[in-house]
Amino acid sequence: MNLGLLELRRGHLEKARKDLLKALDLNPDLASPHHALGLLAETRGQIAEAEGHYRAALKVDPGFAPARANLGRRLFERARWEEAREQFLRLTEVAPESLEGFLGLIESLLRLDREGEADEVLGRARASFGDRGELVPLVARQLLRRGAFAEAEAILAPLTSDEDRSRRGVAWSFIAVARLGDEKRDLALAAARESTAIDPRDPVAAYVVQAVNAARAVNALNAARAVNALNAKTETR
Repeated sequence: MNLGLLELRRGHLEKARKDLLKALDLNPDLASPHHALGLLAETRGQIAEAEGHYRAALKVDPGFAPARANLGRRLFERARWEEAREQFLRLTEVAPESLEGFLGLIESLLRLDREGEADEVLGRARASFGDRGELVPLVARQLLRRGAFAEAEAILAPLTSDEDRSRRGVAWSFIAVARLGDEKRDLALAAARESTAIDPRDPVAAYVVQAVNAARAVNALNAARAVNALNAKTETR
């Protein structure tokens, strides 16, 4: 089993497959060989097969958290929100010490437009884990929905210097939304540019840039109309 995982980490996929199948033959009632074969299948891009292995691992041991987490993740990535929700809910039950289940459950509930339930789970997660970096964007999203823009920016500010590059990008994009909500368009644009410097494809930052440019275009058009109206009034005198 360990040899198969070692070969998988080394990228020796066929050798890993043979070792893991051998381990499965020797220990058919253990979840770990099934799970490892799921990891191998994912590495090969065989998603349906990977999910099958994760389900097989859970059939052997419903409390095997790594398989539960990976199955939930795969379902979430395929937009199977309700099935993902079920898996992440179960993960919070079998591994309550792990934040991963709570994060997946909250995200799944939000995709299902069940914001009240998501807020309740977020509250439980904060009570158990505090405002850890992974939770802060979800807390900020909750504040933004409520229109608490200044509070959202305040809780996101420390993440702009986080060691995790993707987390910094998300923080800046959410700050851009907060500033846009506060009608601080220039500052919103600056935050969006910080985000796109980290991830040029960030959709939230792109939305803010478009919104600011659209507002500027409307202002310019209104200004031009006002000037034309003033000129017309002057000419009639």
